[in-house]
Amino acid sequence: MRAAANGITALLGPTNTGKTHRAVERMLEHRTGMIGLPLRLLAREIYDRVTQVVGERAVALITGEEKRVPPHPRYWVCTVESMPVGLDVDFVAVDEIQLAAHPQRGHTFTQRMLRTRGVAETWLMGAEAMRPMVEALLPTAVIERHPRFSNLSYVGTLALGALPPRTAVVAFAVPDVYEIAERLRQRHGGTAVVLGALSPRTRNAQVAMYQAGEVDYLVATDAIGMGLNMDVDRVVFAALHKFDGSEVRGLESAELAQIAGRAGRYTRDGGFGTLRPLPGLPARVAAAIEGHDFPPIRRLVWRNDDLDFASLDALRTSLHRRPNHRALQVVARADDHDALVQLAAASDVRARVRTPEDVELLWEVCRIPDFRKLMLDSHVQLLAAIFEQLSGPARRIDVDWMASRIHHLDDASGDIDTLTHRIAFIRTWTYVVNHEHWVPDAEHWQALTRGIEDRCSDALHERLTERFVAREHSGAAVVPRSRRAVRA
Repeated sequence: MRAAANGITALLGPTNTGKTHRAVERMLEHRTGMIGLPLRLLAREIYDRVTQVVGERAVALITGEEKRVPPHPRYWVCTVESMPVGLDVDFVAVDEIQLAAHPQRGHTFTQRMLRTRGVAETWLMGAEAMRPMVEALLPTAVIERHPRFSNLSYVGTLALGALPPRTAVVAFAVPDVYEIAERLRQRHGGTAVVLGALSPRTRNAQVAMYQAGEVDYLVATDAIGMGLNMDVDRVVFAALHKFDGSEVRGLESAELAQIAGRAGRYTRDGGFGTLRPLPGLPARVAAAIEGHDFPPIRRLVWRNDDLDFASLDALRTSLHRRPNHRALQVVARADDHDALVQLAAASDVRARVRTPEDVELLWEVCRIPDFRKLMLDSHVQLLAAIFEQLSGPARRIDVDWMASRIHHLDDASGDIDTLTHRIAFIRTWTYVVNHEHWVPDAEHWQALTRGIEDRCSDALHERLTERFVAREHSGAAVVPRSRRAVRA
């Protein structure tokens, strides 16, 4: 990618400052552009917005599980991990760059921040806490500070029965989300539910129900914290600890602020607090969130991306290469690396790795995400089976073998947990078939897996609504008496 002619701009500030909106508008002022976003849900939201302006034929969407690339797109909307490398576009934007400090995902955000450039202009959007890292690693960047459009105030601790309409309750474990949603249904007639595991289709249906005023409450995980715009007046935390993939830990003030900042929209003020019996936030934490005052980020997570595929040992050595700047630290662990270690230790896998092309193929397979969130051993078994297919004489996945693993997922029956698990599994196969050189007739398989996800997503929305929205005998949703029109 050619170096930017007009340099780098870092837009730093809290939530509700319009940074992402400004970046989209700026991208559309250029002839071509690309924006990287932290979540598939947000990428889909931005893709829909951009296509409304310029039409679907001008916009590509690339996420891990979804690839819509017309013949000659002008704009590319991607998750950060899926941003094409080596693409020449006039404008590039990377959103939520503070995720470069994330233990697992950070190395990808760091590489995009350091190396992905627009020909004419590059924008980096994120928290003010990233200022020292931008100054240290990108000394020529112009930093613009963006203040929040509205005030964010601490409202203390609230009882469930006293929650005002247009409140989002946040929990970090799915069982807790469901338990709170059940209680809100009994007290207030119903609630929408937003989880990170939901497909964009299910999430959009749940949010549309909330936005239309059919329910006045929302229960969510921290999936609402990354730019999803909803008509929320208050954010109330039902928990202050979360499992981060390796341990249960307390959330830092900046993490709480990212979520609390969903309260208030544009110039309308918002509030945040806790849900009883949880105690109130410590005064220093509440003050930090109100004032958007957090410790600066001092280290970013990094991993070498100039990989050596000469052999398995060479690949592992290149993955462990040290950075050349003290502000960068090597990623401690990553799922793809852990999968590589296990697969490389298997004699039957090593026997199939004979050339640099085989090494690179194995690494590609290791990068298939575990959307099901199973134990590593179970996921590695699936990866080993896929690699066995791809390293065979045809160098592609056998259609009968793949069909036997996909067709049984085309089933919209079952409860919420069953459908959620099924959607997670089909997401894995959607990721696989989006590697067009891995499967024959890739468009057929992409349409098939997308159709299965859509049908399961529609069924999941129905199950969520049946369980968490009170209904009259006629089947129509009981709309709370406080129903209001959606505000602009």
